[in-house]
Amino acid sequence: QVQLVESGPGLVGASQTLTVTCTVSGGSLTAYPYYWGWIRQPPGQDLEWVGGIRYDGDTDYSPPLRSRTSISRDTSKNQFTLHLSSLTPEDTAVYHCARADGLRTLPHDYPLWGQGHMVTVSP
Repeated sequence: QVQLVESGPGLVGASQTLTVTCTVSGGSLTAYPYYWGWIRQPPGQDLEWVGGIRYDGDTDYSPPLRSRTSISRDTSKNQFTLHLSSLTPEDTAVYHCARADGLRTLPHDYPLWGQGHMVTVSP
């Protein structure tokens, strides 16, 4: 039973950097062929793939966000972390971590999700 749990601040100021961590239990970040992604949903809007990190540590980012996005991992803690800089109120969203079987950029191609973590960016 693999579980993913997001944690981080609920309120962040504009121009600051968001850090959200996903803690994985019951599975390993390094297990082939899994891909560990970040997906967000602003209020009233569609799910949006942000980026992800592969089992070997390779990363991918959504083109509109890649200049502001970094994903890292700590395999000793079985955690991976999203860093999103230069925040604006447009970044207000529920942030989910999720697992797919290889690289996927469509949110509904991820069969396993965390519960989500609401982040509000203040102006």
